[in-house]
Amino acid sequence: MQRYDLRHLKENFYTRMTEIINNELKSGEVGIFLFEIGDFSHIQKSADLIKSEGHDLMNSLKFNEVDWTIVVKKADAALAQARKAQLAGTGSGQGEEEKVQ
Repeated sequence: MQRYDLRHLKENFYTRMTEIINNELKSGEVGIFLFEIGDFSHIQKSADLIKSEGHDLMNSLKFNEVDWTIVVKKADAALAQARKAQLAGTGSGQGEEEKVQ
């Protein structure tokens, strides 16, 4: 488990967070990401991004008055791909995710 402080990136942290999850975290590893709340849209957008990448958002909570923390668990490549396909409507549904696990 590692903690990544992305507050210095202000509202431009999405690309870096995705890079960290895809390239630095190992399958099954948990990353804790800290970013500025801003206008609160970043909270939902970050949750949507994690889901669209096929990983698990384990927790999302207010860290202090201006910062937010999310906890993400990286899915293995096959599971992440199955989840992406399901979101895109090309998967056969829940059974596909079960086959991968």
